[in-house]
Amino acid sequence: MNGLMMDSQLTINSIMRFAERVYPDSEIVSVTGDNHAHRYSYREAFERTRKLANALQAAGMQQGDRIGTLAWNDHRHLELYYAVSCMGAVCHTINPRLFPEQIDFIVNHAEDRLIFTDPAFVPVLETLQHKLTSVEKFVILTDETNMPNCALKNAQSYEDFIADQSSQFDWPELDEKTASALCYTSGTTGNPKGVLYSHRSTVLHAYAGALPDSMNLSVNESVMPIVPMFHVNAWSMPYSVIMVGAKLVLPGPKMGDGKTLQSLIETEKVTISAAVPTVWLALLDHLNDSGKSVDSLQRVIVGGAACPLSIMEEFQQKHDVYVHHAWGMTETGPLGTLNTLKSDMKDLPKDELDKIKLKQGRPIFGVDLKIDNEAGEEQAWDGSAFGEVKLRGPWICSAYYKLDNSSAHDQDGWFSTGDVATMDTDGYMQITDRTKDVIKSGGEWISSIDLENAAVGHPAVAEAAVIGVAHPRWTERPLLIVVKKAGQQLEKQEILGWLEGKVAKWWIPEDAIFVDELPHTATGKISKKDLREEFRDYRFAE
Repeated sequence: MNGLMMDSQLTINSIMRFAERVYPDSEIVSVTGDNHAHRYSYREAFERTRKLANALQAAGMQQGDRIGTLAWNDHRHLELYYAVSCMGAVCHTINPRLFPEQIDFIVNHAEDRLIFTDPAFVPVLETLQHKLTSVEKFVILTDETNMPNCALKNAQSYEDFIADQSSQFDWPELDEKTASALCYTSGTTGNPKGVLYSHRSTVLHAYAGALPDSMNLSVNESVMPIVPMFHVNAWSMPYSVIMVGAKLVLPGPKMGDGKTLQSLIETEKVTISAAVPTVWLALLDHLNDSGKSVDSLQRVIVGGAACPLSIMEEFQQKHDVYVHHAWGMTETGPLGTLNTLKSDMKDLPKDELDKIKLKQGRPIFGVDLKIDNEAGEEQAWDGSAFGEVKLRGPWICSAYYKLDNSSAHDQDGWFSTGDVATMDTDGYMQITDRTKDVIKSGGEWISSIDLENAAVGHPAVAEAAVIGVAHPRWTERPLLIVVKKAGQQLEKQEILGWLEGKVAKWWIPEDAIFVDELPHTATGKISKKDLREEFRDYRFAE
């Protein structure tokens, strides 16, 4: 027997219709290259979204067509998010930090017909356009006054592109399984792989992201997603924030500038923000140097890499800002887990509480999670058993775009993340490594992430990475690679001694090396692959 309930489709169109009707006066503030403080309402935003949809239709775009963007977090990019997907096309967000050959690959693999780009990325596209055979036109995200001189095919400013279009548009009734957006992995191994999101997966993910035990979003918040809209839909915040009617603050090209971020937080009374750890380091450095504050800010969410305890403590102790760990991947939409405390944990001793806060958190409802050992056997959630994290759920990818065979999915449909973790009895996950980065010493696993977090806790350390290096007796031993903070003095024995008592004694690296900088991927993560290549000939002293 079926229930007698209406079967309405879960589409991004429904988010837009709801937000425009219920929260028409909610505000969107953004920084662009041509306007440091663009400001308008939801009502005005969606009027322009309909003009954009008409312009896309006039340009011959049809349902299913892929439309590329190379753009920062700003209001024009937000309009593209909604116009492209809601007309039934696919919004293909391209990470401008990728290598040119990777951009070339993914544009051609996606067969993008149009590309919308910020002026800053025009030079990159000019060098590539002769290879981008499917692209018919480039639209520059600016107005006529600030239009750069460029040699891009059929180049036109965004404001000119939508200027003469009607603000009325008849949105199609889409099936919720219709593809809405496309994002490629950063391609650390082989070519980038495309993850194709649906309207249904996006709406469900937006619901999950707004839950109290997730990002806890509401109409009373002012939210600034610093996580980029060009990668994994800015953790779905452009949808979940609009869904609840909150104020949306978009930092544009200034997403890594501590001074601008502080000013936006202060001016726009930002209460919640989300970013990778390096962004928070830049903000904290500016606050220390300037003596300024972020009084409205209540909590920040950190993902993309493990957040050192030192960042959490500085935010809490100096600025009364709570830091939440989160974890996910391009293939998971991206939210998989988020760290919020249970009610009985808040009175725990500080050292016990710190251990919990450093974990990546509990799965969000909708994410089915398990950990398997190397033999494929599911491991207990006891806080000590290690295993590779595997997932299923309505916003977890079932396959890669135009890739028939992938070792990432098993015969039962579980997606293998490549992350190694433990799960404790309270349901909190702690990532200990990537399967390809795990260090096996004498048959036992050593967590490079735990070592890195401990090393970064030293006041003279800016960044740290740990890789496994061949050892004649133990097969592998950890090597610590450190970037010192500017003007700081630090010796090898001091940093190795710092680790004592913070990790198991036998985990302590055999050696520490100081470098000026560490290699990073296009998404800001430390590139262990490049480090292993750089130190492939390194040998420990006898």
